[in-house]
Parts: sequence; C-alpha cells; structure tokens
Amino acid sequence: MLPIPERIRTLAATAGVARLSVDDAPSPARGGVDERGRPVLLVRQGEALHGLRDDAVAAVHLTAMRRLGQEEHPRGLLEVQGWVQAVPEPEARSAAVAVAAHDADEALFDALERYGAPDAPRLLRLDVAQVVYLTGQESGVLDADEYLDAEPDPLAETAERVLAHVNAAHRPQLANGVARQLGQPAAEVWLWELDRFGATVRADGSLIRFPWPAPASTGLSLESALSGLLCTC
Repeated sequence: MLPIPERIRTLAATAGVARLSVDDAPSPARGGVDERGRPVLLVRQGEALHGLRDDAVAAVHLTAMRRLGQEEHPRGLLEVQGWVQAVPEPEARSAAVAVAAHDADEALFDALERYGAPDAPRLLRLDVAQVVYLTGQESGVLDADEYLDAEPDPLAETAERVLAHVNAAHRPQLANGVARQLGQPAAEVWLWELDRFGATVRADGSLIRFPWPAPASTGLSLESALSGLLCTC
C-alpha cells in the first residue's frame, strides 16, 4: 500500500472541490488542486472570500471519485484546513489551469486579464495547516509538512489509464482471477485502486487488497504485475 501521505496526495491530485467553508460558514466553491497539493479557488465578486483579507480561515472539502460502469463512488474524502491567500500574479496562469481541469469557467480569463482589479474574479489558494482524510477504511489527520512534502504516486497516470481499460474490457478475466485468489466465486468485481505496491479490488461490495511480490518501478512492470491477477482461463 502507498504510504498514507503519498496516497492522500495522489487522491488530491485528481479530486474536485466539493464544498468550501469560510469561518465555519458555507461559501460557493469552484476550483482544483495545484502541483503542490494546495486547493486553488476561483472567487467572483460578491462571494464571501472576494473581499476578505489574506489569512481568512477556510476549509476546502475535496472528493476523489471512481466511476464503476454508470455509477460514481467516492474513494477519498479530504478536508484541507488552512488560511486563504491570493495567488501571486506570476503563478496565476498555472493556478487557473488547475481550476480549469475541474471547472472550465469563463471567469478564469477575466481573473487573468484583469488580475488585481477590485471587481475582477480572484484566484486564491489555501496555505495548508492540516488535512483530514477518510479513504476506504482508513481515516486520520496529516499535518502540513507531511502532506506538502509527499509526492503523488509517480505511476498514478499510467495506473488510472490501465484501471479504466481493465474495468471497461477485462472484468470477466478480473473476476476469474480474484475468484482463483480467494478460492471462491466473486460475482461483481471491479478494479478500485492500482499503484506500484498492489491493486485493490471491489468484489461484491467489499474492498480486497492484492499486494505485488515486489513494487513496480515502471508502467510496464505495473502492467506485468496486474496481468498476474487476471485469469484468461
């Protein structure tokens, strides 16, 4: 299993902003996560954070989802707590890209072109204090250093591509392989998580972890490790 800080950073990298609270009061939320794992927000004039000073206390709720067939399921719930600060102008474009990955709002162009104008939309980010997480059967709290010093799984992009392909085209082989490993039939089987240390399968509503004999170091070795779980018989 990925170390918890790395796992939480990996989830955050693909998570969307689900909810925002400012001084414990709900506020409109649209945004994403930057390359360091900090929530980035687009705030319009008239919204709570637009006119607030830097260092306002806020909590950004992130949700990482997994699509299984026609349904989406939450695989990670994160609450990033900290202090709001304006994104510096030299970093505004990359912040806008992070927001656009989840919400391609036309106000992003206005925020960039009229950066600093009193009535322009603002790009803000959270100076992280701590991260509360709930993922699978695990929950806990990471302090800022634990979270920010971690890196997402380097094989995450490959893992997501392979996972989507298996769930779309190879579920019978996956079900046969899981049944062989468990020694009993498994009806509804999906690949839930995939990383360099192993695979987590959702079988009949339960999550089951299958670790690799040795960690995968490349995309090819990850695919080879996963092939050992698939049964073509």
